[in-house]
Amino acid sequence: MGLIKGKTAEPAGNASAKAEPNCEELRTALENADAGVRRHAARQLAGCADASSALVSRLQREEDVAVREVILNGLARLNDVVAVEGLVGCLRSEDAALRNEVIETIKQMGSEVAPVLESLLADPDPDVRIFVVNILDSVRHPDVESWLIQVIDHDAHVNVCATAVDQLCEVGTEAAIEPLLRLKARFATEAYIQFAADLALQRIREA
Repeated sequence: MGLIKGKTAEPAGNASAKAEPNCEELRTALENADAGVRRHAARQLAGCADASSALVSRLQREEDVAVREVILNGLARLNDVVAVEGLVGCLRSEDAALRNEVIETIKQMGSEVAPVLESLLADPDPDVRIFVVNILDSVRHPDVESWLIQVIDHDAHVNVCATAVDQLCEVGTEAAIEPLLRLKARFATEAYIQFAADLALQRIREA
């Protein structure tokens, strides 16, 4: 009976090396014409040092919904400064679908994004300020109410203030009562402001 040759076992070091992602190849694959290749690369890039910058760069140009989803999930997990700032930058995109996807992603990232969002409450673009106010209700941060109060006290744009009042209906406390009354006086002719502020005041007083 002949001897059966056993397979030569690979050194553990070689197996480990094979498990390491080839970051250069993955960055190249992220630009591949095949969406499936891009999706796979985006999923594997998380192990690379510059993953956030590569993913943000691709996100700004990616049109395939499935690839965008993988990129957004990866950025949410990385949750570093580059990832957060890249996502926030997409709030200025002309692509409404991308903006909505980014908003939902930021909402899942927790209080780590709060300082960046706070700085954007002074952004010159009122649409960006509205997006940020809408995100704040999902950010578990102790200063959210005070940030919303600053908005209704100082923002000159009625739609930004109206969005902030809507959020104060959910998170407002007695600290918001006087600012809401000041807002009603400042926008005395704006019917929605009057309605929303009265609703917020009612809910706060009944709480």
